[in-house]
Amino acid sequence: MSGQQLASGGNDNLLHVWDKSMSSSNAATQYLHRLDEHCAAVKALAWCPFQSNLLASGGGSADRCIKFWNTHTGACLNTVDTHSQVCALLWNKHERELLSSHGFSQNQLTLWKYPSMVKIAELTGHTSRVLHLAESPDGYTVASAAGDETLRFWQVFGAPDTLKRTKSKDAAGAFNMYLTHIR
Repeated sequence: MSGQQLASGGNDNLLHVWDKSMSSSNAATQYLHRLDEHCAAVKALAWCPFQSNLLASGGGSADRCIKFWNTHTGACLNTVDTHSQVCALLWNKHERELLSSHGFSQNQLTLWKYPSMVKIAELTGHTSRVLHLAESPDGYTVASAAGDETLRFWQVFGAPDTLKRTKSKDAAGAFNMYLTHIR
């Protein structure tokens, strides 16, 4: 069902999942699932790239959890307390990993191994909550934008094969001085 579902989260602590097959041009569209297990605003959503019915959601400061949902059944598969507000989520396209960005108190990014949800790395540097994550087209570099009005670049999902083969700083270009590597 890849590409056939839509999810939304809101300040009402609700997560809704709609299915394209249930829509009609003549009637109001009814959601497929109304999920109410978050106890704060649903701040982050990310569809899994390797399992089309797997959705990750992140809750605000009173919730602090990442939840994993089977969108076929509406079942919550797992809940992980991150100990801070979850602001954004991004799946790794190359490995079974999930990157989360956070607010108070550390304003960090956390890389998790999926499905065990063991922390692989914590990345710090922002001084305000990390509001947004965006992935480069090759899937290796992530940009984070925070309330401190900074944009940071992280080579969090490994390095492309071309960069792994060339060790020189010049091969990566001047952009490399603003890039934080974790592998």
